[in-house]
Amino acid sequence: MKMYSIHNLTKSYNGRSILDIEHLELEAARIYGLLGPNGAGKTTLLNILGFLVQPTSGRLDFLEKPVRFQETHLQPLRKEVVVLDQYPVLFTTSVYGNLEFGLKLRKVDKAKRERIIDEALDLVDMASFKHVPAHTLSGGETQRIALARALALSPKVFLCDEPTASVDVENQAAIIAVLKQINDTKKISIVFTTHDRLLAAGLAHQTLVLNNGRLVSTSYENIFPCRIEAVNGTEVRCHLAENAWVFLSPNTAVSAVGKSRIFIDPEKITLYPAEKKPENVHCLEGKVVQLMDEANRVRIVVNIGFLLTVLLKREDYESLRPGIGDAVAVAIAQDAAIVPN
Repeated sequence: MKMYSIHNLTKSYNGRSILDIEHLELEAARIYGLLGPNGAGKTTLLNILGFLVQPTSGRLDFLEKPVRFQETHLQPLRKEVVVLDQYPVLFTTSVYGNLEFGLKLRKVDKAKRERIIDEALDLVDMASFKHVPAHTLSGGETQRIALARALALSPKVFLCDEPTASVDVENQAAIIAVLKQINDTKKISIVFTTHDRLLAAGLAHQTLVLNNGRLVSTSYENIFPCRIEAVNGTEVRCHLAENAWVFLSPNTAVSAVGKSRIFIDPEKITLYPAEKKPENVHCLEGKVVQLMDEANRVRIVVNIGFLLTVLLKREDYESLRPGIGDAVAVAIAQDAAIVPN
């Protein structure tokens, strides 16, 4: 079943386009990672999916029925969706009181409230915090209680804005594990925003990328700030980090000299074992940090001072067989690097 369908949806503020999405379908019981630079429209899209912001135009369907952005129609829909902020706010009461509040509003009887709260706290591994004052919790603990509070309401969808951005590494791992378990055991659909490509690749069933309010092909998930300069009047290259740069096509990049943003197509990157890199080809060296199987392709994340995604055909991967931690070299084709207008 389709949880959401979007058709020609736009959102503008003061005449400035924030979102312009021609078509998007999100299936029920799946996890979607929403990547993109700051200002790409990720949070706006999340708020529209949570029925908190009305689009300027277009159509949004929820559970295969059109959404009417009228308060009487939206109220029951909002009970099916929970939006989780990057910095959740808890009431100044106990953890139990925080989870109980929404259940009381829904007129759930006391005995049932107790069972629901205990189950939700167990799922996020916070049962021992049941009677702890919420204001004494750490950032990571607050995030996990916010997840439990949302879980207690039995929604169909979690919409999470940067769920691990403000917590330490230990709590990041705990939150990722909780989200996976919620999706696996409760079949709750999850859409989360992030700047972390490793998190998106490891948690999501599918990754979506927004740039300037538009969905771009996941082939262009490598999105980086850069500095573009002309070299010797003939060559143009893009500096991605202190010692990392790639050549660009002069015809497409001359007008973009200076600070810019670049997409690098992961299907147009060649991977070599570090010891076999060609001498006559400009390569960047790094280590493999993640491998993911994607039907007839393999997604490889390489740390070259920043995280670069490479998509290999199955037969190319089989001939190379890189493993986690292996030293590799990557060569980026000129037409792989695209600078938006």
